[in-house]
Amino acid sequence: MDSHEERLPPGQYIPRGWPVLHYGPVPKFKPKTWDFRVFGATESGEEHRWSWAEFERLPTVEVTADFHCVTKFTVPGNRWRGVPAAAFLELAPPDPDATHVMVWAEYGYSANIRMADFMADTTLFVTHRNGERLSPDHGFPVRLVVPHLYAWKSVKWTRAAEYMVKDRRGFWEERGYHAVADPWHEQRYSYQEDALESEGEDPRRHAGERPGQPGSEPGPERGREDGREDGREDGREDGREVAGR
Repeated sequence: MDSHEERLPPGQYIPRGWPVLHYGPVPKFKPKTWDFRVFGATESGEEHRWSWAEFERLPTVEVTADFHCVTKFTVPGNRWRGVPAAAFLELAPPDPDATHVMVWAEYGYSANIRMADFMADTTLFVTHRNGERLSPDHGFPVRLVVPHLYAWKSVKWTRAAEYMVKDRRGFWEERGYHAVADPWHEQRYSYQEDALESEGEDPRRHAGERPGQPGSEPGPERGREDGREDGREDGREDGREVAGR
């Protein structure tokens, strides 16, 4: 058996290439007006904002990790480069009571993750994969990558992070998907949820569970990232409470 196949989460397979799955059209990138915001339950109570030029100057790191789609494919060994999500916890500290983060994208798409998932060492706001800029259909200019969760949590076309003191369901979570989305436990649907688990078990507890790859974390997402790898809702460009323009 191939070494990659030995470390696949239950029910996953390796496809040819990197399939493109999302909900709605690919947005146009406008560097002069693009920004990234952190808002909600910040320590200061204020919103923090970075223009594209400022975002491009932030320090980046590289992480090698698999990408697990809820549609049951896994793309192994991706080299992701981007800004660590944890860096924003220093640049825009959350309120001590913050427990979750809602990640917002263009057109109002959103995904909720636990603060522990957001601050994991492998969680990045990615600009490059395998040494090349992301393509528009894979999230250019920026996508969140949370490699230890199903990939609908790895939001394409990311525009904002909202700190929350109480969990709130994102776009696909409101439509029946799991609030946590751990591929090693096949957490695909909301009926599988454990209330205590969703409150914030440290995801790094499972970081070394993949055979043959100690210290690395599993990756991304139901029989459809098919609109769900990071899907998006059409027709909502209005308002800071959604995509964070």
